[in-house]
Amino acid sequence: MSAERPAPAPGAWLEARRAVERVVRDDGGRVLAGLVRSLGGSFVLAEDAFQDAVAQALERWPVDGLPANPAGWLVVTARRKALDRLRRRSTRQDKQAELELAARLDQAEADEEAPEIPDERLALLFTCCHPALPEEARVALTLRAMCGLSTPELARCFLVPEATLQQRIVRAKKKIETSGIPYRVPALPELPERLSSVLSVIYLVFNEGYAATAGGLLRTDLCEEALRLGAILEELLPEEPEVAGLRALMELHHARRAARVDAEGVLVTLEDQDRSTWDRATIERADARLKTALARRRVGPYQIQAAIAAVHAVAQRAEDTDWWQIVGLYDALRQFVPQPVVELNAAVAVAMAAGPEIGLRRLEQPAIAEPLRDYHLLHAARADLCRRLGRVEEAAHHYREALARTTNASERTYLERRLASL
Repeated sequence: MSAERPAPAPGAWLEARRAVERVVRDDGGRVLAGLVRSLGGSFVLAEDAFQDAVAQALERWPVDGLPANPAGWLVVTARRKALDRLRRRSTRQDKQAELELAARLDQAEADEEAPEIPDERLALLFTCCHPALPEEARVALTLRAMCGLSTPELARCFLVPEATLQQRIVRAKKKIETSGIPYRVPALPELPERLSSVLSVIYLVFNEGYAATAGGLLRTDLCEEALRLGAILEELLPEEPEVAGLRALMELHHARRAARVDAEGVLVTLEDQDRSTWDRATIERADARLKTALARRRVGPYQIQAAIAAVHAVAQRAEDTDWWQIVGLYDALRQFVPQPVVELNAAVAVAMAAGPEIGLRRLEQPAIAEPLRDYHLLHAARADLCRRLGRVEEAAHHYREALARTTNASERTYLERRLASL
């Protein structure tokens, strides 16, 4: 007669769950990346096996206690789960390849006690951010694979039903398998194009946290996930100045988070923020990182944006801001990013440097006014400049136009207050 398993101690389930969540967040990307490599680049099989292993950890750890090497335990268990899945497959066409893969996994069992987890995260990151995948799928897949965010967490991030989010991930994984997207770090000639996709995904995640589409203004959890991805990428590509530039940019913005909303969660503009609450230690670190990146003399758009943020960050008072330097930096940024939103920000900088009348004329240029006619921040900028000029009726009109287009509750309340103050 076999002995029954002892019942878990009180609180063991909660302790185990927290431990599983911690190891998935801290080591999940490394574990999954190693699994993809050992499974011959099969992203689908690796993630399925990894999720099986996580489910078993939630079942076993409350009873057996936490293993000495939780990440290693997940690797060994996921390999076994992958082997089980391979053996259950019966299609003759794939049998030979699966048998060879199964033999490799059998051999890997020798590492059961404390397996080495090769750091394949860079290959995983480039795979998740491949340009062949739709942008929304790249973002979701990256956060799932690299940061361990669950489907419900991702669905909340992007304000879509869980089923929709899950479909995006499933389609992305199938596209990786069927399109033959290689599981590797791109060769040097391919790196600039592919790296820009990775940087774009990380910045999209940060932006959604910095100025959320709906609800409150800030999603600190998303900002911190983006910062974590940036740190991983800089660790893996320490000589790439744009990687350091993006990380510095995100840190400089994140350092101001405590001052960006008031006690009621309403937006506080940069001009009105309490600068004593800014995280000066983070600003100094980010500024040093940016200077090191610029010294490599391979300037790119993220470094320039970080330089703009740094000019704001080093000003002790709003009136100390060197707006003409910011105007010059926007002129440089336009060469890399010729987009209407950049033109809008440049026009606002001109208004602050040369006066609101000149800024308003810039905002009326077709390159800004036509493509951004439904963008709430264009109308908010017009309203603010008209307010500064004492043109109350025009300001009120533009505040109403901005209110009709914003979806963020924090911004909405700010605009309502501005309108009421007129």
